[in-house]
Amino acid sequence: MSNPYIVLPVLFQLFVAVILMFAWNRKNLQKLISVVGSLIALLISLALLIKVNQEGIQTMQAGGWIAPFGITFVADTLSALLVVLTATSGLAVSVFSVGSVRNARIKFGYFPIFHLLIMGLSGAFLTGDIFNLYVWFEIIIISSFVLITIGGEKAQLEGAIKYVAMNLLASVVFLTAIAILYGLTGSLNMADLSLQVANVSNRGLVNVTAILFLVGFGIKSAVFPLYFWLPASYHTPPPAISAIFGGLLTKVGVYALLRVFTLIFIPDDFLLTVITVMALLTILSGGFGALMQNNIRKVFSYLIICHIGFMLAGLGIYSTVAIAGAVFYLVHDIVVKTNLFLVSGVIFKFRGTYSMRLLGGFYKEHPLMSLFMAIPLFSLIGIPPLSGFWGKLLLIEGAMDQSNILMIVFILLGSFLTLFIIAKLWAEVFWKDAQELPKKKYIRYFDELKPLKKQAMLASVVFLSLISLGIGFGAEWVMQLALRIAENLMDPSPYIQAVLGS
Repeated sequence: MSNPYIVLPVLFQLFVAVILMFAWNRKNLQKLISVVGSLIALLISLALLIKVNQEGIQTMQAGGWIAPFGITFVADTLSALLVVLTATSGLAVSVFSVGSVRNARIKFGYFPIFHLLIMGLSGAFLTGDIFNLYVWFEIIIISSFVLITIGGEKAQLEGAIKYVAMNLLASVVFLTAIAILYGLTGSLNMADLSLQVANVSNRGLVNVTAILFLVGFGIKSAVFPLYFWLPASYHTPPPAISAIFGGLLTKVGVYALLRVFTLIFIPDDFLLTVITVMALLTILSGGFGALMQNNIRKVFSYLIICHIGFMLAGLGIYSTVAIAGAVFYLVHDIVVKTNLFLVSGVIFKFRGTYSMRLLGGFYKEHPLMSLFMAIPLFSLIGIPPLSGFWGKLLLIEGAMDQSNILMIVFILLGSFLTLFIIAKLWAEVFWKDAQELPKKKYIRYFDELKPLKKQAMLASVVFLSLISLGIGFGAEWVMQLALRIAENLMDPSPYIQAVLGS
């Protein structure tokens, strides 16, 4: 059914960004507008999810052009859920930014660009047009490039060059794939493409196009062997920016893979084998990469890669249960990875370093805060009944149904690697005795902050930790939602019917 409300999460973020530009020189007003705007955006996105849950898939045809000739926006359960998670992470990062982002960065437009990035992410999840997915990706790249370079520090600029170079390559591959697909079908509407691609006689060219999409989205998702840009760039910007990058940017690529390879290109045995191998090597390379790191943000960056492999594994198994596992793990991972980079920012403000070798004694000095920090760390391992356990359980169940023993072995291996890495991090940062560091070199910024800024940073971590607990202890509801999403992905006929009608 046609519903213009669908684009409100996108338009509202644009509205907030424009309002922030009028408050360019008023830093405190910008912070207030950003936090209030992020809270309202979360309420808007929740209302959209409730509407989709009650009334079914919602669509909007821009300009009144009927599909497949116009630009279509579609809100099914998956896209509406991801818009809610985007708004949730956006609210947490916005509040954290109140205490952590320096005035010099705010002066260069941090908050307007941040909301433009959230707008791009929401647009990518809601679009029903493959070319406009590319457009939203470009908005995300431009906004994230500005955010990663604000401040102009050497490490930031070096990381930004690697980040933008690989993402521009992904965009070129993606655009080439779109051009070939349009030449084959004469359509850009994803629902229409689902019907048109099935009727293309040249299956070889269809498979080549599918591989191009896999490469383009694979770079954006940071899968093996296309992940090297991520650990070289995500640790360079301020923690608030790293948090939104770590929580959401790679997940747009995962969403695109799930959408395209269940709606447009139904994978054959060869393509499933390629996806499976990429998933296994992504788990392995991300896990072993994290083992060798000393910087806690680099550890989390490599763990992003490792756990993208879990989500890709669900697509490689290609069953309803496995896809549900990938969706559940996607929900968990967005919240936890956002929170972990915020945790790293809090630790840095307290101690002035990200080095695990130089840290220590955090639990002894801040026991209550350490317990809230333990929630995302142990959720990442997948200790039952925390949120990371249930997605893996569904993935293993899906692999068992397909008798895919190798996939089970690698999922367990990735889990044990994560356990070892987090245990090492916990021992180094929280349990071992603290050592005295030169105060001139390792500045304890937290001591210099005003009480409101301290409370804002800590509140963000607590907020996301409680959501992680909610996902874990409310796993039955989230699992039912994930299974319904997986059923809709594996049988896209309701999606096609909603967009194209009879």
